[in-house]
Amino acid sequence: MKTQKPKYMQIIDAAVITIAENGYHQSQVSKIAKQAGVADGTIYLYFKNKEDILISLFREKMGHFINDLEEVTKTKNTASEKLLLLIEKHFRRLSEDHHLAIVTQLELRQTNKDLRFKINDILKGYLKLIDKVLDEGTKNGEFDPKLNIRLARQMIFGTIDETVTTWIMNDHKYDLISLAPEVHRLLINGCGNKGKAI
Repeated sequence: MKTQKPKYMQIIDAAVITIAENGYHQSQVSKIAKQAGVADGTIYLYFKNKEDILISLFREKMGHFINDLEEVTKTKNTASEKLLLLIEKHFRRLSEDHHLAIVTQLELRQTNKDLRFKINDILKGYLKLIDKVLDEGTKNGEFDPKLNIRLARQMIFGTIDETVTTWIMNDHKYDLISLAPEVHRLLINGCGNKGKAI
């Protein structure tokens, strides 16, 4: 099994580049194989079809990302610090890999309903991590004890997600990571002005 991993990841990484540069629908298995430097038939030793490649790609990349996040958030004491770190890590991961950013933000959304359902299932681990941070914050008094955690999680993920998508649509013209503190501030404080009646 250990001897298979390098080639498996070689194909995964090639798929990220191929799909980002050509679009999911124009990325035939033969193109992915060429990018990976393997024969077309080799792909089928590891994956059933192109859809399986895409799902596996997301599972691998998101799985490593979630594991990393779970470890680094343990180094922070407050829920607010953990949330900032989560935002920074998310922005950094995608800003350092433009191909992966295009695949996750644009190409995954153009797939069929069944594929999106499988991808959303993989995403649950990330959403649970956000829930954990929010739950901690409500219990230790950092956040409103009446906070609707599910709604707050949707707003947090949606804000992070849309910020990255906008950055991609603007051809990466600005520093995404530098936006993390401002996004964090908005998520923690909203648009209100403390001390002023609304």
